[in-house]
Amino acid sequence: MDRFASNMKVASLVESNYRLLSVLARVGIEGSFGEKTVAEVCAQCGLDPDTVILLCEVYSFPAFKPAAEVLRRCHVGDVLRYLHQSHDYYLNRALVEMEASVSRLLEPCSKRQQEGVWNFFRGYQVELRNHFGFEEEEVIPYVQGLLTGRSRAGFSIDRFEENHSNIDEKLSDFKNLVMKSLPDACDATERLQLLLWICALQEDLKCHTYIEDNILVPVVRLLENPQRYRDPQHAPQTEPDVRLELSAREKEILVSVAQGLLNKEIADKHHISINTVITHRKNITRKTGIKTVPGLTVYAILNNLVDINEIE
Repeated sequence: MDRFASNMKVASLVESNYRLLSVLARVGIEGSFGEKTVAEVCAQCGLDPDTVILLCEVYSFPAFKPAAEVLRRCHVGDVLRYLHQSHDYYLNRALVEMEASVSRLLEPCSKRQQEGVWNFFRGYQVELRNHFGFEEEEVIPYVQGLLTGRSRAGFSIDRFEENHSNIDEKLSDFKNLVMKSLPDACDATERLQLLLWICALQEDLKCHTYIEDNILVPVVRLLENPQRYRDPQHAPQTEPDVRLELSAREKEILVSVAQGLLNKEIADKHHISINTVITHRKNITRKTGIKTVPGLTVYAILNNLVDINEIE
């Protein structure tokens, strides 16, 4: 199946990709679809069928890129509804389920290991809530104002892009910690369940971010200035999938990173150049699959390279 169309039956759409059940629910399409088409269901729900199809195509076709004309016809109100309901799902369903799973999984771990993992996970929760809070309190009201002819001085969608942090890196680090660094005493079934939640959230967030960057932003730019259009760009990120052992020197550098030292301080401590420190840190990230300092800190704790009491 190359593309979706509004004359497709909703049931056929869902059969092509079960994840679309969640996408449809977020725009208000739930319950029994019967033999109704996307256009018929959208008419009942007050939705634009082409916009709903657009959201579904993002979730179904990895190489999908919306054409400029499609974006010009997009109903931004339906996109805002999807974004708002997605925020609710992430914060009040996915994170809640993950937190319960983390609690069960960490039962056999030492107190030091539990503290390290909880500090990292709760830090991610705060980051996600702050990220979505900015969108709920600033971005969505701003766009709703544009739709009703009201603009806000000093704010534009460009500010959203400036504050649009990458919310995937820490989740990727958390996945690697759960998958590679927690002790074998942890329940295998619980570990699998948590990894399934993490992977599902990670994939959903990638689509969510793509919709923000490549649909919401250019469409709002059109609202701000109908004569201006900037083609959406998207460069997919790749993740390392192989774990390699750290060398003795890399472990020393990792401990220094976990202790909060800056590159120059690490270089002075180990009597090496800053460029060498940077090279070691790149190798540590490549081998562990972990990119952030908090993630590397938890990795060091779980692998008994540093005591949590040594971390400021």
